[in-house]
Amino acid sequence: MSGEKNAHLRELTISDADFNRMVNFVQSNYGIDLHAKRQLIQSRLGTVIKNKGFDDFKQYVDFLLNQGSGDDINELLSKLTTNYTYFQRETESFDFFSKRILPDLEKKHQSDKVLAIWSAACSSGEEPYNVTMYMMDYFGAHWNEWDTRMLATDLSVDVLKKAQRGVYQLPDNMPDQWKRNYFKPSGGRFEISPKVKENVIFRQFNLMDPIQFKRKFDVIFCRNVMIYFDQPTKTALINRMYDATVPGGYLIISLSENLPPDTQWKRITSAIFQKQ
Repeated sequence: MSGEKNAHLRELTISDADFNRMVNFVQSNYGIDLHAKRQLIQSRLGTVIKNKGFDDFKQYVDFLLNQGSGDDINELLSKLTTNYTYFQRETESFDFFSKRILPDLEKKHQSDKVLAIWSAACSSGEEPYNVTMYMMDYFGAHWNEWDTRMLATDLSVDVLKKAQRGVYQLPDNMPDQWKRNYFKPSGGRFEISPKVKENVIFRQFNLMDPIQFKRKFDVIFCRNVMIYFDQPTKTALINRMYDATVPGGYLIISLSENLPPDTQWKRITSAIFQKQ
């Protein structure tokens, strides 16, 4: 009996063939490069496989590739990627956005007073809500004169649901004024206020897909997601984002990332690029 129990608890191993099938499927459909994540795949998916009643990785991969639903794919990607984000992440970029980019956009859009901003790979929502707070601070009493509603997308349905709820544990560096103006206490945590929530439109979107939204963007935030992509996938994505941005528009990536030297984007400062 103990032998059967130990066999049940033993970590499942994935064959080379099934590993390659899964890695190629995820990369070709979602851009995520898992070639160096074999141990991660085995450790994080073993319980999923057993809970679904499969005996091994082969059965699970067969199921995913042939009849897996959107929920099954979402579960797979949620297990293999880290949706880690927080408020005030890389404040240098937010400061540049507030002090340099917003004044530029205010001048450009004096006639229509409409800004088009996209938070790509927004995860659990901290980034687009943070961007909204900076815009509300910047425009102040003139806030209601502007249409600043921004698009926020992610591949994961689970994190988008969390983002829409908008309930968080706030970091120590969150300004007290923001706590008062943009949040309300909620059971020991804080919920985003309605005026901030209504400025963000959350949608599921796969960054491998063509970028075809109603407007071209003034600013695209795409931070801490390209770390999962190989170089050809990154290059294709930043080219699509270039085409989806207005002349003079901005791309903001993370401080730990960079663009290839032959990119069309012009580097302005660390992690911030502009379309010429």
